[in-house]
Amino acid sequence: LFKGYWPMNKKTDIVISEKIIINKIYQIRGEKVMLDRDLAELYGVETRVLKQQVRRNIDRFPEDFMFVLSDKEFQNWRSQFVISNSPDKMGLRYPPMAFTENGVAMLSSVLNSKRAINTNIQIIRLFTKMREYFITHKDVLLQLQKMEKKVLQNEGDIKVLFDLMKKLIVQEEKPRKKIGF
Repeated sequence: LFKGYWPMNKKTDIVISEKIIINKIYQIRGEKVMLDRDLAELYGVETRVLKQQVRRNIDRFPEDFMFVLSDKEFQNWRSQFVISNSPDKMGLRYPPMAFTENGVAMLSSVLNSKRAINTNIQIIRLFTKMREYFITHKDVLLQLQKMEKKVLQNEGDIKVLFDLMKKLIVQEEKPRKKIGF
């Protein structure tokens, strides 16, 4: 079994750690997506088999469920990894399919193995948990954005203050005339 995977009661029921799934979620085109090769690994099938099933059932995968990375996106994604021949990227010659949360859910209807279904359930639960987390903490993000705007607005005033302080310091360092004997 892969590191981070551990069997449940049956051979086909596998629990995958959330950390492994999270590490396979990317932000592309403003969407959280999972790539075909990562999903194939999690489902225990070859990438070509997964792609073949998707192509046979392409009507189930509209653009908001699945898209193929453009050449530019593909090159950008590959360039994010320092070592070009790392085991994670070897054999990746064609732009991968990227599946949104809905696309991952739809995969369970075209990959009918028990393992694929159980893995899909875990992935969908994780996507849901992530969405709930962001919704819960949305107010914190809004407050941070407001603070950022205030800081940027005050940036000019702060610069003027520092310039004035520098002038005062420079003036104090000038030698004074001695008074008296």
